[in-house]
Amino acid sequence: DVQLVESGGGSVEAGGSLRVSCVASGDTRSSYFMGWFRQAPGKEREGVAAIYVREQSLHYADSVKGRFTISRDDHDNTLYLQMDSLEPDDTAMYYCAADDGMLPVQPLNIDRYKHWGHGTQVTVS
Repeated sequence: DVQLVESGGGSVEAGGSLRVSCVASGDTRSSYFMGWFRQAPGKEREGVAAIYVREQSLHYADSVKGRFTISRDDHDNTLYLQMDSLEPDDTAMYYCAADDGMLPVQPLNIDRYKHWGHGTQVTVS
């Protein structure tokens, strides 16, 4: 199985930056994509950014393009999300996710992902 543990959330003023991290452990060999999702109170969970781990191709939601950067360190199996120019609408619980095989589902679609972390809170005021 795959375990995902997020860290790095916190509170920041609008215009500021944060970086959240996700350490993956267990058998990740069958993962093609890893991604970041977020869920604000009263809203559905939405895809923010995803990375195709075999080729490092990147995918972003329109709402975060140019402000957020997803990256992955293969050596320590850690996924990152660098968030710049943060806005109050970015306030949410941020979740790390990993899929389990190549599926005909878009990278930012929640249905693609099998493994989830418990989330880290990001608050922008």
